[in-house]
Amino acid sequence: MCGMPQPPPVRSTLTRPPRPDASMSLLTNVMDHSLDDGYAEAAARKKAEGAGGMPRTVRARLGLAAGLVLAALVVTVGAAQARIAAPTVAKERQELIDRIQRETAAADKLEASVDGLRDDVSARQRAALKNQGDGNDLVGILSGAVAVHGPGVKLAVNDAKEATTGGDGNPRETSGFSDTGRVRDRDMQRVVNGLWESGAEAIAINGQRLTALSAIRAAGDAILVDNRPLVPPYTVLAVGDGQRLSTRFQNSADGLYLHALQQNYGIRTAISTEGDVRLPAAPSVIVRTAQQSTGKGTS
Repeated sequence: MCGMPQPPPVRSTLTRPPRPDASMSLLTNVMDHSLDDGYAEAAARKKAEGAGGMPRTVRARLGLAAGLVLAALVVTVGAAQARIAAPTVAKERQELIDRIQRETAAADKLEASVDGLRDDVSARQRAALKNQGDGNDLVGILSGAVAVHGPGVKLAVNDAKEATTGGDGNPRETSGFSDTGRVRDRDMQRVVNGLWESGAEAIAINGQRLTALSAIRAAGDAILVDNRPLVPPYTVLAVGDGQRLSTRFQNSADGLYLHALQQNYGIRTAISTEGDVRLPAAPSVIVRTAQQSTGKGTS
């Protein structure tokens, strides 16, 4: 035994486990303590004081229950009232629509009746104003009681492209008119007077014949001719010597005024000579006191 050789000592192959990385420790700490200690302490204190959760006293619980019942009651009553009122509202709406349609139909019928009566009156007036001597209806032509046609001019006057509804009072004396560019009643008055002065024998604006009793005025932003509202563009037809009438009007003070409106305010205008323009008779020419002269002198 003593002579046998001794085996070499066995060395252990086990090694010491590695030291955990610092970043892993931080992640583990965050996962284990996701709630900040201050928040956790505040939550524990609040729970201990009884501030969270359901009311603890019977009175508080009864108040909460009463509030919930009241809210449910209000919602239920509101829904029921809405359900009940819906058919009534729909019925009233339909009744209102039916009434509007009936009144509109009645107004259309009355308007048609008025147009028929106006035509009848105009025919009677034309017959009464007709010159019995030579058969010419000169009085009716000059008074606007009969339709006329002949050579003349066509003048279109329109608002500026960027026209708005601003401007009160006298807009051209305010800085706001440059932002409106709207044609005013006084503009159309000057246009008509300039055409008369330049030799026009009969004038109509948007199909509305002008007479010695015609009035051009404003109602808000609308222009009225004999109390009838007109909408732009305004088309003025005038019977007369076409080329001469056009030249004289453009060179007149009123024609230059219209040109200044075009240059300074953007009012759009266009004038052209026409070989034949047709003007309707005035809708109502009422003669109450004038009588046809017999041609005999008076002393």
